[in-house]
Order: sequence, then structure tokens, then C-alpha cells
Amino acid sequence: QVQLVESGGGLVQPGGSLRLSCAASEVTGGDIDISNVAMGWFRQAAGKEREFVASIQWNGALASYSDFVQGRFTISRDNAKKSVYLQMSSLKFEDTAVYYCAARTARSDSSYDGDYAYWGQGTQVTVSS
Repeated sequence: QVQLVESGGGLVQPGGSLRLSCAASEVTGGDIDISNVAMGWFRQAAGKEREFVASIQWNGALASYSDFVQGRFTISRDNAKKSVYLQMSSLKFEDTAVYYCAARTARSDSSYDGDYAYWGQGTQVTVSS
């Protein structure tokens, strides 16, 4: 079992930046090493389906992004701290959503939410003037 806790959300003006963090902790006796699995960020806006934002391979060597955040968001991870980050810049009104951190049980990243076994509670990001 893995627990994921997101932080860093908040209110930001259009064009601004935020950095989301996701801290992972493994339940004692669990069978997963969080530093050995892919992680991802998803988001869900009010009244909409959850959608893929970004993902990163277990060793950080490969990352993937959705088209609507490509060039604006950067996903990274620090396995020593068992954390994954999402640096968001040039934020737009349409980036407003609850952002979720998720972990797979495999090393390769994925844009499909069904591939992720563990989810955080989410952190609200609101882009407003």
C-alpha cells in the first residue's frame, strides 16, 4: 500500500506559476517501492472527466505530457525524498481543477488513469484574476 499526499495548490492569476508536490509513503510491510514505479499527475475540473496531465518513468529518464500542458508544465521526481513534483507556469483559466498524484505498480509511465493503482486526495488549483 502507498499513501500519496499532494500539496502546493492554491489561487493564482493567469500567467502565474505554481509548484505541486506529492509525497509518497509506503505502508510498513507493503510490497511496493515507490522509487521503483512510475508516477503521474491527473486533473479534474468541475463537471468534467478526469484527464491526464503528465507522467514520469521510475528513474525520471522519460516523461510524457498532455498536449494542453506541453511546454508549460514540467514533471520531476526525487526518489530519495519519495516525491514527485509538477511545476506549472503560464497558467490559464482552463487549468483550474483538482490535481491528483498517482502511482503505478510498474516502471513505465502511462497516460491512462486505469494503469494507476494509488491516488492522492487531490489539491485544488484555481486560476483567476
